[in-house]
Amino acid sequence: MSTSPSPHLPALQGDTVGSLIASGTQLLQAAGVAFGHGTTNAFDEAAWLVLWRLGLPLDAPLGDDIDSVQNQAVTPAGQALVATLFAERITTRKPAAYLTREAWLQGVSFYVDERAIVPRSLIAELIGNGDFDDWLGEHTQQVLDLCTGNASLAVLAALAWPEVQVTGADICPDALAVARINVDRHHLQERITLQQSDGLDHLPGPWDLIICNPPYVNASSMAALPDEYRAEPVLALAGGSDGMNFIRHLLHAAPAHMTENAILVLEIGNEREFFEASFPQLPVFWLETSAGEDQVLLVTCDALSRFLSS
Repeated sequence: MSTSPSPHLPALQGDTVGSLIASGTQLLQAAGVAFGHGTTNAFDEAAWLVLWRLGLPLDAPLGDDIDSVQNQAVTPAGQALVATLFAERITTRKPAAYLTREAWLQGVSFYVDERAIVPRSLIAELIGNGDFDDWLGEHTQQVLDLCTGNASLAVLAALAWPEVQVTGADICPDALAVARINVDRHHLQERITLQQSDGLDHLPGPWDLIICNPPYVNASSMAALPDEYRAEPVLALAGGSDGMNFIRHLLHAAPAHMTENAILVLEIGNEREFFEASFPQLPVFWLETSAGEDQVLLVTCDALSRFLSS
């Protein structure tokens, strides 16, 4: 059967889950949509959209793990629903997570909408893998997730370290409203506090661990972003001419808000060159992630203090 979502779009072909995913993959590729908000390719995104729209279980990452349902028949009504969703994805260029109101990190489901950036921080995998646990210890009791967005990192931190108290902070009240949904959804109201703050202004601490995925995209990169990224709050992305505006303030203010053995884990994306130009003498540890060894760094309170006093 052929279901046409719009006279301006090719028809979505298929009457089974697998055939709809295959057809949806071709539609997304032909439309030239951008990925990076939970998926990295057309097949994974098509599988996500089809399975979600039909109310079938989602296993993240999706990959090829759809064998059990790929031959399942889809009614004409179901095909029409799927076609409409693909049409919306292509015509609006909104990230799929904004259409499904759901995003996944480390196998954990989070609510998200246009009030907050789609969660995709590489810090999530570092928390899940215990990649900086060697810097933590019994002294690690107060954890701050700065620029928390929808609170996904705050939730993952609370789940990974049951003995700590976590504060999720953001300058944007709309983002914090989304964060509240996720804190309540994961029943972590007693472990996670949400706080509105411009940087560290209203967060005296002292903190034993600060994790932060700040706005760091430089102006040139912002101008070249695909529409999917432009659908997100600019405040959560734009970091000034070199991407370092927020980070400069953070690094200069942080030591006064950290305990003696505290660490800061900071995501900077593709801005290592600008970071090192701004802080050439600051000793940091680069943490390996699935995106490489130059996307997330770790710096100790001691190193920051020495740098600022030099």
